[in-house]
Formats: sequence, C-alpha cells, structure tokens
Amino acid sequence: MTPRDIVILGSTGSIGTQAIDIVRRNPGRFRVVGLGAGGGNVAALAAQALEFGVEVVGVAKSSAVQDLQLAFYAEASKRGYATGDFRIPKILAGPAAMTELAEWPCDVVLNGVVGSLGLAPTLAALRRGRTLALANKESLVAGGPLVRKVAKPGQIVPVDSEHSALAQCLRGGRADEVSRLVLTASGGAFRGRRREELAGVTLEQALAHPTWNMGPVVTINSATMVNKALEVIEAHELFGVGYDRIEVMVHPQSVIHSMVEFVDGSTLAQCSPPDMRLPIALALAWPDRVGQAAPPVDWAKAHTWELSPLDNEAFPAVALAKAAGETGRCRPAIYNAANEECVGAFVAHRLPFLAIVDTVERVLTDSPDFEEPGTVEDVLAAESWARARARELIAAVAEGA
Repeated sequence: MTPRDIVILGSTGSIGTQAIDIVRRNPGRFRVVGLGAGGGNVAALAAQALEFGVEVVGVAKSSAVQDLQLAFYAEASKRGYATGDFRIPKILAGPAAMTELAEWPCDVVLNGVVGSLGLAPTLAALRRGRTLALANKESLVAGGPLVRKVAKPGQIVPVDSEHSALAQCLRGGRADEVSRLVLTASGGAFRGRRREELAGVTLEQALAHPTWNMGPVVTINSATMVNKALEVIEAHELFGVGYDRIEVMVHPQSVIHSMVEFVDGSTLAQCSPPDMRLPIALALAWPDRVGQAAPPVDWAKAHTWELSPLDNEAFPAVALAKAAGETGRCRPAIYNAANEECVGAFVAHRLPFLAIVDTVERVLTDSPDFEEPGTVEDVLAAESWARARARELIAAVAEGA
C-alpha cells in the first residue's frame, strides 16, 4: 500500500497532535510532508517536523520564524544530530502560510486550524483537488456558500465525531432514502436545567463539563448548546439535508455519536467510546478504516445509554442557528462571530450566562441585509460588523448591571 502524503494544519493543537499519533502508529499508511501551526509552540512544531522529516513547515505568526529556527537546532541537539546531519524544512510564515501549505503537493490536507483563519486554507485545498479532512468549523459555518462552489462530491471528509458518525451511517442508504439526521449532544454542564435555573450561573460552573476536558470556549459553547448549533449548520452544508430534517438529541454518555433515520423507519447509529482518534484516522484514510485507531465499546459489560429531546426553551441556540442558516446571507457567520465576542465577555465577567445567546439573537436581529458571500472578504466583513455590534450590546449590558 502506497502511503498517503498528509499536510496537517494546526499540528500542535488537540486535533493535530492526535493525528500525529495516528501517523506515528501507522507509518506504512501515512507520510507527513507538511506541518502548520500558529507559532505559539515552536518547540513542539520543530519536534514534529524533525521526527517525520517533513518538507515544509508553516507558522501563521511571522515573528516566530527566528524562534522556530532556534527550536530546530535545539531539537536536533536533543536528538544527537551533528551539525549538518539534519535538514531544516522550508519555512513559510505569515497570514498566508496556512493557505500556502494547503496547496502543497499531497493527498490529504487535515485542516485543524481554529477560527475563520481556516476558511482560506480550506478553499485552497479544495481548489487544488486535495481530499480535505475538515476539523475547522468556520469553513462551513461562516463560508458554506464559498465552499459549496468549489468542493467536488466526496472531497470533504468530516473530522468532528458527530459528522464523521453521520458520514459513516449514510453509507447505509442512498441520499433519497434519508429521512432525518440526528446529532447527539452531551448536554454540557447544565444538562436538564430549565431556563430559570440558568440565571446567575458562574464561569466556574459553565466550565465544569461532565464528560469532556476541552478549552474554555468550546466548553462554554457546549454549556449554551452553541457548539451543537454550529454542528447543525455544518451538517446541513456537508450533507445537503434541510434544517427541518436535522434534529438534536441529548445523550450524556457520548457513545452514540450521531444517527441517520431512513424513510423505511430504520435508524443507523455510529457508536464508540469518546476518542477523537477514530474520526481523525477515518478522515485520513477515507473511505478505508485504520485498524485499532481507538478502543471499541466493551460489549462484555452492561450499558445504559440515555437519549432525550433538546429543551429549546432553556437552550434556544440550536433553533436560532437553524433560522440563521435558513436565511443565509452571512447570517451563520454573524451568529458565530457574535457568539465568540459574547463568550469572551462572559469569561471576562462582563456578560451573564443567559445573555450570551440572547445577545447573539439581538445581533442577528439588528444585522443589515448582507448579500450571499462571494469571497472570503465578504465573510470577514460580515464577521467584523457582527463583532462590533456585539461589543456595543455587551457594553450596554455592562453599564446597566
């Protein structure tokens, strides 16, 4: 089997490091030819690059180039290389570095970049005909119309566990046989609470996720259900299923990752213990599977799995995202950008918990009638407006507190 050449964007982050682990354990199947990161952890990036002998490395922060070069020499010394016994790969730096990496000759680009900076690399990889293993939400949430214009059928393979699960289940029938997509949600820190019980919850409470150990933004998005709302938009863009046929169910055990209901009444579910290495490995090898990518469910033990409908009154984020997606015209990008501002304000104790989604709704209500985006700049302009309006509303809430 000829190894697949892989470029990993966001290689020092959670998705990237787990992808590195998959490659490390499957040297005959994958070969890393390029790595990209923000530049905040040059030591880790240099170690990855020397381990796999990559051709090119990129850092989004131009000022990190000298630090990266020094990190290469330090890592080489640590590994016992004599001067001249190792080759420093080509270094790309600056805001366009990730996009240049996405165009590097390879079979698969894994886009694990965080934020809207991931949209341009997504478009570049697709235009170059690469298979895109996509872990960057903003590519589809903010740039869905742009991605749809350039993506060929089957060119995007999702990395998120929920969308990977849907992709696997959709193998069980034709597109015209699909009745509904059902995304599962852990429920976050406040699962089962009514809206009135969420007034006055603290940052510490919102960060206490019962299942996952994640960064603060994703954890708070899980608590508000915004994370699942964004995944609903992604599912619509990935699979072309209408918002009225995408549902969310709360599943605290996080073992059923999503389900597809077919027109004959059957439902297929993808189940596995919560381990991101499985969907990452599948995305890198798609449509093939990678042996022992992650441990399976232990069927020798008893299991009780719960499923319950989402309380849309307590957690209106999903319904709000569906409405934004149905309207289009940059509304999903506005939703996401406004939410990022509101989460930042909540973390800084300048906005109450319930006001996060309430403020996002107000930003959407106040939004001018943007056109359907035709360029990345159109998306960024809508996001810029949304952030500015969200900051105005946050300031008004803070002044009235």
